[in-house]
Amino acid sequence: MATLQEIASQVRRDIVRMVHGSQSGHPGGSLGCADFLTALYFKVMEHDPSFNMEGKNENLFFLSNGHISPVFYSVLARSGYFDAKELSTFRKINSRLQGHPATHEHLPGIRVASGSLGQGLSVAIGAALSKKLNNDDKLVYSLHGDGELNEGQIWEAVMFAAHHKVDNLIATVDWNGQQIDGPTEKVLNMGNLHEKFATFGWHVLEMQGNDMDDVIAVLDKAKAASGQGKPIAIMMHTIMGKGVDFMENDHGWHGIAPNDEQLAKALEQLPETLGDY
Repeated sequence: MATLQEIASQVRRDIVRMVHGSQSGHPGGSLGCADFLTALYFKVMEHDPSFNMEGKNENLFFLSNGHISPVFYSVLARSGYFDAKELSTFRKINSRLQGHPATHEHLPGIRVASGSLGQGLSVAIGAALSKKLNNDDKLVYSLHGDGELNEGQIWEAVMFAAHHKVDNLIATVDWNGQQIDGPTEKVLNMGNLHEKFATFGWHVLEMQGNDMDDVIAVLDKAKAASGQGKPIAIMMHTIMGKGVDFMENDHGWHGIAPNDEQLAKALEQLPETLGDY
């Protein structure tokens, strides 16, 4: 059986091949979040790949920064939601795998259209409150980009969740310090995100998002902190483009595709472990 690290390597191969195949997409953040989403879907969450939209009695995940759809699609396919061969259709005509996840094509694993940045935390809070109303003790997870936190709706949701004690929610921020126009501190400096969330009344943890052992350990701590009156936030430190040396820490790879030569160099660095689609 493949280890989590081996699965994450295959997910990274999927990401660069998908974006290369369509010559469109967002590889940088996808590569950085591969370890986190692999851990979530293959180890941490209780979820059912047979998929029903309501998600009763299972953990739910909402991807707010929907432009990193390549990593989400890969993890969904590799964990059994749909055939991995469908990854080859990414961003192509009539594909269910659109550039940003959408619901109208009924792709298993997608519960909300995302990519309009700033909205996903509100959606996750609504799902978490619904679980409370239905006496469903399973948790809701969400993922956000640090650049996304420029959006005002995020902070309205942050205040709402703390005020209403939405303590069955674990929101993770990909704190890689990069967004489409450059370093986050230059585009719009958000300061210390850990302190901000804590001041707003959240229970805050920090995670090394490209260290699989730390990802598992911190997610376990987050689960243990649930049900104690505070929503939980994880500030996840990652490297944009992780796993491909020429993409790492370069905001230029936020939303461009590798050419043939770059793809070959990337695949040399990413072991094939589950079989390419």
